[in-house]
Amino acid sequence: MAGQIAIETLALTKIFTDWWGRSKVMAVSDLSLQVRHNEVFGFLGPNGSGKTTTIKMLLGLLKATKGRSLVLGGESTDPKIASRIGYLPEESYLYKYLSARETLNFYANLFGLAGDVRKMRVEALLDMVGLGAVANRPVGTFSKGMARRIGLAQALINDPDLLILDEPTSGLDPIGTRQIKDLIIALAKRGKTILLCSHLLADVEDVCDRIAILYGGKMQTQGKVKELLEQHGKIQITTKEMPAGVVSQIKDIIEKQGGQFQVSPPLDRLETFFMRIVEQAQAQNQSTSGAMNTGQVEQYLNLTSKPSSILDKLVENNEAPVVNREPIVTEKVETAKIEPDRVVLKELISNAQPPKTEAIKPQEKVKVEIPKPAVNRNVLDDLVDPSNAGDK
Repeated sequence: MAGQIAIETLALTKIFTDWWGRSKVMAVSDLSLQVRHNEVFGFLGPNGSGKTTTIKMLLGLLKATKGRSLVLGGESTDPKIASRIGYLPEESYLYKYLSARETLNFYANLFGLAGDVRKMRVEALLDMVGLGAVANRPVGTFSKGMARRIGLAQALINDPDLLILDEPTSGLDPIGTRQIKDLIIALAKRGKTILLCSHLLADVEDVCDRIAILYGGKMQTQGKVKELLEQHGKIQITTKEMPAGVVSQIKDIIEKQGGQFQVSPPLDRLETFFMRIVEQAQAQNQSTSGAMNTGQVEQYLNLTSKPSSILDKLVENNEAPVVNREPIVTEKVETAKIEPDRVVLKELISNAQPPKTEAIKPQEKVKVEIPKPAVNRNVLDDLVDPSNAGDK
């Protein structure tokens, strides 16, 4: 697949509009780009230059205003192509209540990995990114650097052909940064294609074959890193330390020809010096509670002269890797048995009688004598014999 095109954009344009559909922001303008297979390509530019917008259009997360993009020979919205892409976004969006191991198992299930392959790959990735010791901690408790590590592991869980990394070393210490760069180089040796976005230009210079620089959504320049950085009109000569007389003769020769001459010892890069000091401390077994350079990258990838699939390497052994962990020892607490006093218990049982309850008698009816009203005989006689009413 070497020499073929892994990513291609044709006049790709993205215009963000306002509520009324009027053009508001020209994020990407007529971008034409080609990324070859088995290439580490640096995608550079200041903030707001359109890098992340381009990546989202490549992944089908944003719809282009015009133009077209092809990924691995087709549309990234095709599930068959999407399954061959690994993506690490600029910000790691993770489920904070899941542990690191549960997070990787979740993404492995999304890709439909078989159980034995999933288990082996999850453990290998945890060791590779240096999170094996905290694999059961919720990712919500991770620092930004640790979150980037688990984010990178999830981007590799499906053994992708194309890996898109947006600021992969953001928040990492120099040790983690060096591990990521070693991993990128190792993946490229295995035939992977990597699109790298980063503001750390020294990292890009170390790992990228070609770069492209955007500004204002437009392509400004692209090409091989060495060719773009080459300073024309100057020659640099590096040699071993020489006697002062020889250096003086060389200086005279150069000055006679009208050239400029400067003698100084070559300088190490700060990163190289830093890593050398750290490796010396580790060689002396000095204790640390921070991250360590585990050296698990090559062990995980198992590099060979012929690139092969990570899956093939992981399933060579049918048995899952055995993780040596010391058993948790819990202290056994002896509790004294309390024997009951059987004599007292027997007396309590024998003397126990149900409480006496008196029968509730129905309430007797109380006869209430209602006094009869007195009868006025005179009025009664008048009513019976009306003739008597006239006598009164």
